[in-house]
Amino acid sequence: MKRIKSFIPAFKGLKILFNEEHNSRIHLIATICVLVASIMLKISAIEWIVIIYAIGLVFVVEIINSAIENIADFVSPEKNETIKKIKDLAAAGVLISSITAFIIGLIIFLPKALKLC
Repeated sequence: MKRIKSFIPAFKGLKILFNEEHNSRIHLIATICVLVASIMLKISAIEWIVIIYAIGLVFVVEIINSAIENIADFVSPEKNETIKKIKDLAAAGVLISSITAFIIGLIIFLPKALKLC
C-alpha cells in the first residue's frame, strides 16, 4: 500500500500538467493522432518503440519545462532577465523534443502514407 501511495504525487503532477499547461493538451491530442495512425498503418515493433520513446521524450521535457517555469515564477515573480533566459532555454528544450518527434513521425509515417496514394 505504501508503494502505491508513492505514485500519488506523480499522478497529481500529471493532473496539474494537463489542467494548467495548454501545450500539454496539444501534445496529448498529437499523441492520440499518432497512436491512431500507428494502429491504422500497422507499424512494426521497432517503429512502436521509437514512437513511444518520442512521445515520452516530449512529455518529459514538457513536464521539466513546466516545473522550471513554476519554480522561476515562485523565486522571482517580478520581471527578471535572468529568469526569462532560464524559461526561454527550458522552452527551447520542448521545441527541440517536439521537432525531433515530428521528424521521427515523418520518417515512419510518410513512406507508409505515400504507399496508400
